[in-house]
Amino acid sequence: MHPSPSAFSGTPTPPFRRFLIAVIPVAAASVLGSLATLPNIPTWYAGLVKPGFTPPNWLFGPVWTLLYAMMAYALWRILSLPAGQPGRTAAVTTFFVQLALNALWSWAFFGAHSPLAGLIVILAMIVAIIATIRAFWPLDRAAAWLLVPYLTWVSYATALNAAVWRLN
Repeated sequence: MHPSPSAFSGTPTPPFRRFLIAVIPVAAASVLGSLATLPNIPTWYAGLVKPGFTPPNWLFGPVWTLLYAMMAYALWRILSLPAGQPGRTAAVTTFFVQLALNALWSWAFFGAHSPLAGLIVILAMIVAIIATIRAFWPLDRAAAWLLVPYLTWVSYATALNAAVWRLN
């Protein structure tokens, strides 16, 4: 769905810079989230009452690794479009809003030990992910589709977060 580069003014972000812009912030969000999450799993989180549909702890790492890789690749695709393409800047901005909420969720839920704060952040994150998919769609449908598993997992995580809040 990429138009020809001459269709819009500007050039795509150069490949190495595109890689850095797509990968570094996503990796940073992952690391920041892990700083709040990992120390609290064997302590605070282990003591919570959890619903029966809670996955085993070992599953979260591989799932999030795959989702973060897909997110970075989706952003990389958008950055490969000409800089002047209508909607590109808004799509990139929307992506970074949802990414900031992604990192914030770990600090709200695990760092603050607050399932309620986590629920508030994750609901905002769902809205931001949907907005990102909608912003990506007219620019690059493959990039938009790459975010659908992320939305699905975060929707599941929202149900889990809500259940933990209700049970505790």
